[in-house]
Amino acid sequence: MIEPRVALATCAELPDLDPDERLLLEPLAARGIRVEPAVWDDPGVDWAAYDLVILRSVWDYPGRHREFVEWAESVPRLANPAAVVAWNTDKAYLRDLTRVGLPVVETLWLEPDSTVTLPTTGVHVVKPTVSGGSRDTARYDMGIPEKRALAAGHATNLLAAGRTVMVQPYLEAVDTAGETALIYFDGVFSHAIRKGPMLDDSPPHVEDLFKAEDISPRDPSDAELAVAARVMTEIPFGPLLYARVDLVPAADGTPTLLELELCEPSLFLGHCPAAADRFADAIAASLGTAWS
Repeated sequence: MIEPRVALATCAELPDLDPDERLLLEPLAARGIRVEPAVWDDPGVDWAAYDLVILRSVWDYPGRHREFVEWAESVPRLANPAAVVAWNTDKAYLRDLTRVGLPVVETLWLEPDSTVTLPTTGVHVVKPTVSGGSRDTARYDMGIPEKRALAAGHATNLLAAGRTVMVQPYLEAVDTAGETALIYFDGVFSHAIRKGPMLDDSPPHVEDLFKAEDISPRDPSDAELAVAARVMTEIPFGPLLYARVDLVPAADGTPTLLELELCEPSLFLGHCPAAADRFADAIAASLGTAWS
């Protein structure tokens, strides 16, 4: 019997995967699956030789977004599929989720040809729609003229580079409750973590692959589970191997969708003893499925 061959796609800065991703290697091997990391933009990789290619720590793509989407379209058996990559790697997908009535954080959208008009009060976050790991993202108190000027300069620079910009109110509950990230494998809830605040008054970082995160296990509330379940039903694609729903309490405590991560999210396998086995089971079950 030939072992199924699976690639965990990563980036050149993490050729042996992120440490959390490596927790998946042993459970897959125990299930008779031959698994190896592979750098997504390495021209020497024969992606067609794999029974399944799973997107993992491909975190250098935001600077080459179009190239990355084209690469995803060239991989015969990719999880999650290339259509998901094209949709989910641009945070404009939040517009689609807002239209179907999901509780998405309020967002002001600025297109590259638009005039920069920012709120005049409150703390807001400015970021591009294509980004990752909080790169090119910063928060500003718009009630302070100097900070608002910095925010305008930040947005203007992003727009000048042809990037669409999002301006969102900073949900203060991030500083106390933090974010809740709910992780799903094959559409089934697995576990959740708490992510502490990541943004302060510092300028946006542009060099690092990602910012360090304050992560701990969390038991989601019934309200968070209910909102995440609604989000999962509104994903405009078929069954997906993995998904992560990031929620933050609004001012009234209602869980609000910050991001839906379907491409290369950290799955925080190390924060739940059964998580790596659950993911490995989902991968084993998916082998033989025709991904497109």
